[in-house]
Amino acid sequence: MQRQARLGRELSKIASTDSKGICAFGKNDNLTVLEAQITGPENTPYENGIFKLEIIVPKRYPFVPPCVKFTTKIYHPNIDDSGRICLDLLKMPPKGSWKPTLGIEALLIAIRMLLETPNPDDPLMVEIADEYRRNNKDFVKKAKEYTEKYAQ
Repeated sequence: MQRQARLGRELSKIASTDSKGICAFGKNDNLTVLEAQITGPENTPYENGIFKLEIIVPKRYPFVPPCVKFTTKIYHPNIDDSGRICLDLLKMPPKGSWKPTLGIEALLIAIRMLLETPNPDDPLMVEIADEYRRNNKDFVKKAKEYTEKYAQ
């Protein structure tokens, strides 16, 4: 019950504030599955894209991080073809940095920041990370193509 009340408050906060390119809402009454959207940050290959994500909220939330994945295809070194995201906030310590004080809004903001600043040193997609480092022009071109094709 506490989990559901907290999630309700978190979703209300996201809906009532100017959350800088993020939104989230429940897909079912008990808030175990959420849908979120992130708008592509300006001056990135993802600009003007609307990216959908699915958030599975575990029973032990907020003590355990939610499972977040992109449902919109995206060309990014830290996001694989299945939509999984390599981000330390999505993992428990010691490998990750999830804390119960974080919430859905903080995660979505961090994921949006990952779109602005990919981390090629910790990639899920090694080939894309190499391209990002060695041939950024081609990376940007492909990322824009994916955004135009899938994130509209």
